[in-house]
This record gives sequence, C-alpha cells and structure tokens, in this order.
Amino acid sequence: MDVFEAVADPTRREIIAMLAAGERNAGDIANRFRITGPSVSRHLRVLRESGVVSYSQRAQERIYRLERPALAEAKQWMQAQLDILGARFDALEATWTA
Repeated sequence: MDVFEAVADPTRREIIAMLAAGERNAGDIANRFRITGPSVSRHLRVLRESGVVSYSQRAQERIYRLERPALAEAKQWMQAQLDILGARFDALEATWTA
C-alpha cells in the first residue's frame, strides 16, 4: 500500500496527527478512538506497511513514531501538483491582464 492509500482513511489521518505531536504507545493511540483494539491495530499495520510510521519495542510496549521520508515523498508529489496548478492560474491571469 502506498502513502496516499494509507492516509486516505480519516482514522489513520488522526493517528498521523497524534504522532506529529510526538511518539505514543499503542495503548494511548487505541484509547483515543471508539473502535476496537484490533481495528486500531489494523490501522497501525497499514501505516507501518506504507512506511508512514514505525515502532520500537520498549518492554511490553510498542512506541510508534512518524517516518519523515514517506511523508516527505507525498509532500513533494503534492507540491509538484500545486506548482503546476499555480502555473496554470498564473498563465490565465496573464491573459486577463494583458
């Protein structure tokens, strides 16, 4: 699964927003949602498999963190699309003001 498929789900986007503020253990993440623990685990697995998050094992806890490279790649692609769109609007504006 790629980054865009991973972030398409609102629950996964909320997990990403939580992790943007700092690392969290799986229990903290699960407690934030009104869905079952296994459902949260599936969301975390999708985020791990897409490279958006990773975890480290500390005693009996999994501590999750965001992985910048996957998000940076998505940001680059989105920025390129915005640049193309901006150039189109600039060209349109130039024809109206000429």
